[in-house]
Amino acid sequence: MDWGKVIYVFFTLMSLTTTAAFLYEPSGVALFIAASLNMVSTLLKIGVRNLLSAELLASSLVADLHLIPAFITLVILGNESMAIALAIGALLANFFSMGLVYIESSKNREQY
Repeated sequence: MDWGKVIYVFFTLMSLTTTAAFLYEPSGVALFIAASLNMVSTLLKIGVRNLLSAELLASSLVADLHLIPAFITLVILGNESMAIALAIGALLANFFSMGLVYIESSKNREQY
């Protein structure tokens, strides 16, 4: 078992689920946790060398660039609807990232 892959998939999935939790119950704490987990996921994907590593990193960066402004918008500007809209964008980027993980996993299984 590739523990590095387990860790980065774990953080990607945690970011996706905490973003969904923010959409269910909007709060600054939930959004901060989602953004933090997504940034950890992004950092872990930097060293990954696999078939779709560039796409995985790009989708994680997209989610970062939605969650960070969403947090700033919610906490500083107090605009909850804009923060939710940005979080939906991050959620879509994380769904795309998880789709890439599934594709990459199936490609690796075909090679064995």
